[in-house]
Amino acid sequence: MQKTKVVYQCQSCGHSTPKWLGKCPDCGEWNSFAEEQRITGLKGRKTAQPVALTEITASQDSRFSTGIGELDRTLGGGVVMGSVVLIGGDPGIGKSTLVLQSLNGLTGLGKVLYVSGEESPEQVKLRAERLSIRSDEIILLPETSLEGIVSAFRKINPRVIVIDSIQTIFTPDLPSAPGSVGQIRECATKLMFLAKKYSVPLFLIGHVTKEGAIAGPKVLEHIVDTVLYFEGDKGNPFRILRAVKNRFGSTNEIGVFEMMESGLKEVDNPSRLFISERPVNVPGSVVTVSLEGTRPLLVEIQALVTTSSFGVPRRTALGVDYNRVNLLMAVLDKRLGMRLGGMDVYVNVVGGLKVDEPAIDIAIMAAVASSFRNRPVDTATFTFGEAGLSGELRAVSQAETRITEAAKLGFRKGIVPAGNADIPGRHNIEITGVKNVEEAVEILFY
Repeated sequence: MQKTKVVYQCQSCGHSTPKWLGKCPDCGEWNSFAEEQRITGLKGRKTAQPVALTEITASQDSRFSTGIGELDRTLGGGVVMGSVVLIGGDPGIGKSTLVLQSLNGLTGLGKVLYVSGEESPEQVKLRAERLSIRSDEIILLPETSLEGIVSAFRKINPRVIVIDSIQTIFTPDLPSAPGSVGQIRECATKLMFLAKKYSVPLFLIGHVTKEGAIAGPKVLEHIVDTVLYFEGDKGNPFRILRAVKNRFGSTNEIGVFEMMESGLKEVDNPSRLFISERPVNVPGSVVTVSLEGTRPLLVEIQALVTTSSFGVPRRTALGVDYNRVNLLMAVLDKRLGMRLGGMDVYVNVVGGLKVDEPAIDIAIMAAVASSFRNRPVDTATFTFGEAGLSGELRAVSQAETRITEAAKLGFRKGIVPAGNADIPGRHNIEITGVKNVEEAVEILFY
């Protein structure tokens, strides 16, 4: 028997409560609760039957290329039939452009239903012409009603569905406004069931709020199979597509694009891009090799240490974890005697890339030490390694892959942990293994 239940749900984090609250106990937002109705006790619901694990026949997931290599990489090798992919990012960063470009490759499966809830058909047509996309297999549907989308799906029988964006879709079964947590959760769930039932790939485009979360918010990430985030500055032409969840592939995989007038262009060699304008013989610049998923990337870590003009020194970290930088500076102070307590310290990853890997610890410390001592690091030298609180350097995974990537770009010397020094392939690079930070700094600057 169906019952209607009234609850109050936070429109910021999705927390629900039986009564209205002024402040959300989960996210701390004020005046974020809205009244919503929930229907419990689904009528005519079929119950699933238990099946022995040995009786289940598992089939290999069929993947199809989108025609965009960097997008296929982040998806784990291509689109899986029946998968639900959520693409999030700031407004205007290129989400719709990326999906529209991928339709050129996906039309090989058959008809594509492109649901536009924000733009008119004329606006979508103008973008498609700019991207040189012309195909009779792309069916445009300017619709915001969930029931209208389902009806059009059954008439057209497409092989791919694109919803742009999920925040505009609503169902009259719920009294809440479009874009609310209840509407987004209900619409995304029903679309997910539709995609799973007919084995149709479903792409959902979701906007990111000023707090950095997909509007809806996190409830969408639990429903979908894959979550891709678009990162980058609007003033910078380069965009980074990062996989933060993938049931069919590796997480933390990235794809690199360049935004041009004709659309998004793939960057085949991101390492060369990130270090192409590196200054020569300038203190505070160190190159390290980070591993993003299965891809090694050479990135430049820059640091600037100056005398503080304030009572409390400033600490700024862009592209790296702020707390991690403070921890590494404490190690430099204690183990190497670098008195950074009265210094302003700024650390930046060049290119707008966000790196969250312990293997860049020694590069951060070397960049800070280089700026503090005003002594540059050799431009043909790279380094990687995880630092401990006692100043020791710990070995990292896939050292040979990192060194191979550095060799491709002409680096001749590597400072690595002693545990990574003995590798079969050196690629004509002088590899020096060090046990602690003191040894690394002694080799880098003396």
